[in-house]
Amino acid sequence: MFTFRRLPAVFAVLLAVILSGGTPRAQTRAAAPPAPAQRAAVPLTTPMAEWGHNIGDDYFLVNYQQLLAYWKKLEKESNRIHLVDIGRSSEGRPMMMAIITAPANYQKLAQYKSIASRLANADGLTDDQARALARDGKAVVWIDGGLHATETLGAQQLLEHVWQMASRTDPETVRFLDDVIQLCVLVNPDGMDLVSDWYMKHGNMQIPVLYNKYAGHDDNRDFYMAALAESTNIDRVMYREWYPQIMYNHHQTGPQGTVMFAAPFRDPYNYYQHPYAIAGIDVVGAMMLERFLTEGKPGVTQRRGAPYSTWFNGGLRTTAHFHNMIGILTETIGSPDPISIPFVTTKAMGDSNLWYPIKPQPEWHMRQSIEYSITANRAILDYASRYREKVLYNIYRMGRDEIQWGSEDHWTFTPHEMARVQEGLVAKGDIAPSEIPGAASTSAAGRGGRGGGGGGFAGAGRGGTNPLYAALTSPELRDPRGFVLPADQPDFGTATKFVNTLMKTGIVIHRATAPFTVGGKSYPANSYVVKTAQAFRPHVMDMFEPQDHPDDIPYPGGPPTPPYDATGYTLAFQMGVKFDRILDDFTGPFEKLTDFAKVPAGKIAAQAPAGYYFTHQANDSFTVVNRLLAAGEDVSWLQTGPLGPGTFYVAAKPTTRPLLQKAATDLGISFESAATAPTGTMSHLKKLRIGLFDTYGGGMPSGWTRLILENFEFPYERVYPPDLDKGDLRARFDVLVFNGAGLQGAGGGGRGGRGGGDAAPGGDAPGATAGGGRAAGAAGAPGAAPQAGGREAGGGRAGGGRGGFTPEPIPAEFAQRQGQVSAQTIAAVKQFVQEGGTVIAIGSAAGGAVQQFGLPATNHLVENEVPLPREKFYVPGAVLRVALDDTNPLAAGLGKELDVFFDNNPVFKLAPDAAAKGLRRVAWFADATPLRSGWAWGQQYLEKGVVMMETSMGQGRVFIMAPEVLFRSQPHGNYKLFFNGLYLSVAAEIKAGQ
Repeated sequence: MFTFRRLPAVFAVLLAVILSGGTPRAQTRAAAPPAPAQRAAVPLTTPMAEWGHNIGDDYFLVNYQQLLAYWKKLEKESNRIHLVDIGRSSEGRPMMMAIITAPANYQKLAQYKSIASRLANADGLTDDQARALARDGKAVVWIDGGLHATETLGAQQLLEHVWQMASRTDPETVRFLDDVIQLCVLVNPDGMDLVSDWYMKHGNMQIPVLYNKYAGHDDNRDFYMAALAESTNIDRVMYREWYPQIMYNHHQTGPQGTVMFAAPFRDPYNYYQHPYAIAGIDVVGAMMLERFLTEGKPGVTQRRGAPYSTWFNGGLRTTAHFHNMIGILTETIGSPDPISIPFVTTKAMGDSNLWYPIKPQPEWHMRQSIEYSITANRAILDYASRYREKVLYNIYRMGRDEIQWGSEDHWTFTPHEMARVQEGLVAKGDIAPSEIPGAASTSAAGRGGRGGGGGGFAGAGRGGTNPLYAALTSPELRDPRGFVLPADQPDFGTATKFVNTLMKTGIVIHRATAPFTVGGKSYPANSYVVKTAQAFRPHVMDMFEPQDHPDDIPYPGGPPTPPYDATGYTLAFQMGVKFDRILDDFTGPFEKLTDFAKVPAGKIAAQAPAGYYFTHQANDSFTVVNRLLAAGEDVSWLQTGPLGPGTFYVAAKPTTRPLLQKAATDLGISFESAATAPTGTMSHLKKLRIGLFDTYGGGMPSGWTRLILENFEFPYERVYPPDLDKGDLRARFDVLVFNGAGLQGAGGGGRGGRGGGDAAPGGDAPGATAGGGRAAGAAGAPGAAPQAGGREAGGGRAGGGRGGFTPEPIPAEFAQRQGQVSAQTIAAVKQFVQEGGTVIAIGSAAGGAVQQFGLPATNHLVENEVPLPREKFYVPGAVLRVALDDTNPLAAGLGKELDVFFDNNPVFKLAPDAAAKGLRRVAWFADATPLRSGWAWGQQYLEKGVVMMETSMGQGRVFIMAPEVLFRSQPHGNYKLFFNGLYLSVAAEIKAGQ
């Protein structure tokens, strides 16, 4: 069958239709609620009694240790609260979830949890069985706070909410407790302790490190990858244990001139999501907005009042959309320092994006923002309570639909696909342009992009006789029934990590227990199978299939509208996983995995040879190299070898074989015997001395780099501008890594992306520096602007301050990191290279490296010597394909093509004498259509542009990698570029052209 995946956003009709499905619970209750004495055994400790402050008092923040102690106290005093440890944070703190519900519900908590699971997964249920379960179940609602720790409102409102749920005895609260199981989670414990402690000591939000150990603001971009401890824990609760039907993700920093942004969100929404997941957001958003109006709380904007859409997967609330859950986000002003709400003309008059404007406020307090947050919480709980059965049944219905769509012929229409079919039919004469509604606007929109911008297709689906509809529903364009990941692919270890990432988000994975054949192709045992006939099909499709982001352009010839975040991010592409799309139903000797997959153990030659060869094509081979070198083993990189270019060789010692056996078991790497030691060009490797550039305050690209280095067991040291200024770097390091920042400081650097590479595209704070991170161009300058959610959030400061407060000085360990990249810094880095060191410049740092080292390359993205404006070229986070020089050792183990994540990064044109000067291209755009997933407006300008280069300078090397090859710890398929660059710093004999 075919289903259109878009619904009209007609608010009044939608609300009436969806809300008509059930009788409000409040009107059907027969029995009176139990008396308060039955709910609390002892008087509850108030916040004032606990801290001498009410939550939200000016200049006061509770830290996580205080929150945890208070919640434990409330758990002893109240029979409404039960704390559950859901795992450890990145820094080892316990992440505690407060389950809040009526005391009577705890007697059946396991049953309610099972009901939520069965309904969400939908498999094996009839509609009648699902309705019966919905009648017996309780709605499950997730409410969080503190994800972005400098957005302090989220954590503090969660404290207030839990306190109110424990202490209030009004009929509405009692109804919430009876009908709903609330999961309340402080989602960034490390950040809450860091920020609250810093603020209370120093009086500002200018914290000296990232407020998530590795990711900073990017902790809200990790929920499909689950590379962080926090997101792994949260995903387990959300998608493998409790399956909340509604989740509410609190953020801070509402649009200027308002108090809060709330759902509904603006277009585009991702066509893989179930339509009801989006419709449900609109309904819940309406309930929230209606409650604000009823309570006389103005200043809540929606839709185009802020840039938030539902396209991107990976946010705490957006990954929920791909799991048939109603995911809500709000952005609310607030700060422990009083602020003001300024007069903004565009927010002073009501419209459909802002029903009830707020007057300018000379002074606004955090407590007022907390009251808005509590109103929003209670609106969501009210909806979940009143329509408990409907909420439970609808998550089943979405899962049932997705299972059905994955079990039959089904087509998903995408914007550029429709435009290409349309243009092809016109070209062939099968259909006249006048027959296609919106054709003129579609054609105009497509001239710079991948082939079109969608256009209107009203009436295009009037049956199989319509040639456009017939073309769009041709058999070869139908959605796949599943995906097969062959076990004989070169880097099966990375494929295993990919399927485990899917399992973290609740996706069902099967493994072949024997060889099998599908569509005439044979696959070995241990291959992975991912069927699309499962409840979370939207997430499966979004991780395997390309995203086709529409051309979001406000008017012909206008600049593209920036997206909320990345437009293309297909994880299978980023991780370099080999897979086949299977269009027909298939079966085989498949077993369902009940725990995370483990790569099959590698093989080791039985005899005792001179040494062992192992592959360069597996990422985990570098972990093996790191372990062997750390243990004092003799490891070499061969220019050529029996396992291809870059074959690794380890000489056999008495200590070697046990290390290899462990690696074979842990990592699945096989080792072939060598009867004699190899000859030919090779380099004996040594334990690396890596210097990773960072700034005061922390750079997110640097943070992700740290996580990757640690995961693959590379040793490293962080270096800051003052460290580099000291010089004599060659005595300390083999290689310096600049990811996004560090080489622009003394004179700029090419076309930059993501605010100099130090902040995520988009972001959760309108007007913040690309997502709330400090801009890389600041290069660690002391006194850098506060991150999103700081004291200036949502308006100016109101003046005043804490009477008698004296800020503590910055601790010496952080103060010594302050400083800017200067001419002295660049001179020290250049001397390091001349003396034999290696520099790796990634992302926006690539442009700075080209300029600082005077490389013979210029900006490729120009027209008539003028840089291309956004109206002509714009790639705001997409997956593109590049060609590789596989004879260059920097590309060893990768082949001739590679998918890379590109975010308006530098693109170079090599000078005619570049080769003569020793500058060699490693990766470039081979044609005019490199887009693999996402949005690349004007992608034809990329053709022949170079994005990776390498050269020798003095005794050292410089490696340029303009794409985001380490982006958010996702593009495992690119990691070998980085790892190769690191080890080429100590492999002088391995050079291009040999």
